[in-house]
Amino acid sequence: MKRTLGVCYYPEQWPESQWEDDARRMAEIGLTWVRIGEFAWSRIEPEPGRFDWDWLDRAIATLGRHGLRVVLGTPTATPPIWVLEKLPDMLAVDEFGRSRGFGSRRHYDFSHQGYRQESARIVTAVAQRYGRNPHIGAWQTDNEYACHDTVLSYSPAALKGFRDWLASKYQSPQALNRAWGNVFWSMEYSSFDQVGLPNLTVTEANPAHWMDFRRYSSDMVVEFNRIQTEILRKYSDAPIAHNYMGKITEFDHFAVGADLEIASWDAYPLGHLAVFGTSDAVKRDYVRQGDPDFQAFHHDLYRAVGAMRPRRSAAQGRWWVMEQQPGPVNWAPYNPDPLPGMARLWAWEAFAHGAEAVCYFRWRQAPFAQEQMHAGLLRPDDKPAPAYAEAAQVACELAEMPEQGTTRAKVALVFDYASAWAWKVQPQGKGFDYVALALHLYRGLRLLGLSVDILPPDADDLSGYRLVLAPGVATLSDPLKAAMARFDGHILLGPRTNSKTPDFATPVPLPPAIPGLDAVIARVESLPPEVTVPVDGGGSFSIWREKLETAAKVVIDGSDGFPALVQSEAIHYLAGWPDDVLRDRVLAHVSQLAGLPTTALPEGLRCRETETHRFWFNYGAQPVAFQGMTIPAAGVHWEKL
Repeated sequence: MKRTLGVCYYPEQWPESQWEDDARRMAEIGLTWVRIGEFAWSRIEPEPGRFDWDWLDRAIATLGRHGLRVVLGTPTATPPIWVLEKLPDMLAVDEFGRSRGFGSRRHYDFSHQGYRQESARIVTAVAQRYGRNPHIGAWQTDNEYACHDTVLSYSPAALKGFRDWLASKYQSPQALNRAWGNVFWSMEYSSFDQVGLPNLTVTEANPAHWMDFRRYSSDMVVEFNRIQTEILRKYSDAPIAHNYMGKITEFDHFAVGADLEIASWDAYPLGHLAVFGTSDAVKRDYVRQGDPDFQAFHHDLYRAVGAMRPRRSAAQGRWWVMEQQPGPVNWAPYNPDPLPGMARLWAWEAFAHGAEAVCYFRWRQAPFAQEQMHAGLLRPDDKPAPAYAEAAQVACELAEMPEQGTTRAKVALVFDYASAWAWKVQPQGKGFDYVALALHLYRGLRLLGLSVDILPPDADDLSGYRLVLAPGVATLSDPLKAAMARFDGHILLGPRTNSKTPDFATPVPLPPAIPGLDAVIARVESLPPEVTVPVDGGGSFSIWREKLETAAKVVIDGSDGFPALVQSEAIHYLAGWPDDVLRDRVLAHVSQLAGLPTTALPEGLRCRETETHRFWFNYGAQPVAFQGMTIPAAGVHWEKL
């Protein structure tokens, strides 16, 4: 597979006299792709029904003359003010009943039927104009669904849509009452028109009510995106992408991905570290490099999302980095400058995980508006910023690197967006975060030198893997359970795996209810930060602890008299949230049983294998000597297999 570099560009923000030189310089440093247009609605259609295509025609032609391929975005993330004047109720409403406003972006409600029609109209116009343009190599729908907390809306449009969705799902209020357990607290309904949204209740709303509202809200994103993809495919054969984000779970990315040829995400390692960093020590030690596992986790996740259309193995999904951080960003609490070499390392790490393209955001730093403090490949004065040379270096290295594919890993981790919703609805403890749990186990596998695939929750084929993990998956799907029953490798479950029914009730028989595993979760406890449960041999549980009644083999015992890790044949169950020491013990144990060779990696060093090469990435601020190699600080090393 040919790997390429690209950049995000906004011709409408610069004098047309600069376009030619910009395109020339992009091509000279080895860029192939240029994403444009995703925020340009007001310039494409300055007034209702009056289109100005000439400037965009010329911009695309200019880029094309220099051999650059265009990713054209649909401009629905930033509707102009006149759209809002036409549809004043199109704005989303927050959980406190306050309407969002105009003046930035993403100011629309996915449920609003009038805005869907406006979106379909502008997408149709753009697709008709450019669908067969030879310079258009791909499309991007909208921009960053869910950014700025814009999926869950409590508007009149959402209320009507939710009631219709419930009526379609349950068919009768009586069926809804049974599914939700509405006999509790006299919450029974006699009509779907009586059902409200789950915000502004006196105390917590029914968790089943919340879960259905989250499912509905996710479905609205899927529907909104599908409207656009169906229009684009009428007029163009170019592949369609959407740019997802890091640690965003408000909608099911797998469901959206089923309507796209390419999954992409926007990778901002330093911004993500500042917002989502796991500890003060990690934030301090990697302040200019980013979390060594956060990017890789999302690379593997979006490779799985990219495999949804058509359904392929996780190792074959098409995916890109649509926006790659080149320097300081503007939106985190603190915005440090990357170490020299990181813009190169981040790109190569994406390619090692199977990215087809990495596009830096952005070409030139803007001297105005909200993102004027966000670095680009060029400074506002048109001089190269540090990442400019690093991008050129990567382009040269790509030209010398043979085409390669991403090999299937021997380890897989199941990731489920609905489980993220479930544990937000009912965390039962302040520190329980599903993405953090999945990343915690993923990090442990990487520290053992293992490559990892991520699988969707309805994965129906586990063949080829030696070890599969499904921590915290609230409800195991029927396809996955059937695949697990056929699987001849080892499985690690828990904590909280299969602990809810599809209707968000506690199942009886009690969880985990896994065929072949003689274990019952008798009760659970969530733990404050200062309380831990040590286990025999080293390590402890924090955050979450499950007390098992079991006839299975006890592999590790807890100090509280309850098992920490049990095993029945090739099924293993971890009865709590492990600290680093216990996590590493458990993963080393099950990896050994699965016949997986492991290597304890030095701090900050990670590896990933492709079909032809093994890549080493040093996230540390100092060089690392390992197995006869010396990988420089913020450096990359690769070797042929």
